Amino acid sequence: MDRQATLLRMSFLDSLENNLKALESREQEGIGDARKREADQTQAKAAAPWADRLKRDPWTQTLMQLVTRAGFERRTKVNLAWIGSTLRMEARGHRLELRPSPQGVAAVFLHGTEESKQEPVDFSADPRRLVAEWMTVIDAQKKIDDEQAAMASELEE
Repeated sequence: MDRQATLLRMSFLDSLENNLKALESREQEGIGDARKREADQTQAKAAAPWADRLKRDPWTQTLMQLVTRAGFERRTKVNLAWIGSTLRMEARGHRLELRPSPQGVAAVFLHGTEESKQEPVDFSADPRRLVAEWMTVIDAQKKIDDEQAAMASELEE
């Protein structure tokens, strides 16, 4: 009986120790989360002038019109969305995101979630160059998609 009581007490102490360790790690995570939130807020404040310019500048409106028209000409739907201060354009699994930062606005090219290229946005330049660059990627994807569709229809026959 004395041995059982000792084992029970040891088990209780082990459990208590594990619970205390778990609480300590949660507390450390909470401190890390607070620091991350604070850093994100500082970053957002520093990028705010660029985010405002991205939303209000006529360059952005022209870009959205050109991208929509280019997609229509290719019979490809281009989805446009504002996600926070980021402008996202998406077509055929590829995205072009305009992301404000404290240094300016960056045009980020993505395939799925993988970033393939990043370049600074020049609001004084013609947005046609950026649209043409992204549409080259969309055209290549459309060609791949069309070839796969043709192969699939041949297999069905």
